[in-house]
Amino acid sequence: MQYSEKVMEHFANPHNVGVIEDANGVGEIGNAKCGDIMKMYLKIEDDIIVDVKFKTYGCASAIATSSIATDLIKGQPISEALKLTNKAVVEALDGLPAVKIHCSVLAEQAIKAALADYYTRQGIDPEPIVGKIEDHDHHDACHI
Repeated sequence: MQYSEKVMEHFANPHNVGVIEDANGVGEIGNAKCGDIMKMYLKIEDDIIVDVKFKTYGCASAIATSSIATDLIKGQPISEALKLTNKAVVEALDGLPAVKIHCSVLAEQAIKAALADYYTRQGIDPEPIVGKIEDHDHHDACHI
């Protein structure tokens, strides 16, 4: 399987790894079939994502997509983070093998799950803002 240099860079040296103890938005997305689990932590102040961290258990693509996705939303307003698509994540990594595209979808959904948690904690129904969080148990090919 051929990975881009950017994927290998983010896999070997992922950015924004860890936990935010006082996060006000936490989202976890898992894929039972391949075992990938992504957990995103957001620290939001005045509608700006001032900090973001992740913990991902998974293949090279899962780790790389988590890393680049956090880079893309850090310091951004929530409205921009909500526009982040898996396509933008893949493009930022200079592409992914076709069987790994679902990893980028997991990253997008983990961010949306964390944003949904943020709104829920404020007593706001997140679905009209964030949309439905998709379940990704229908993918099989996830191993390095």
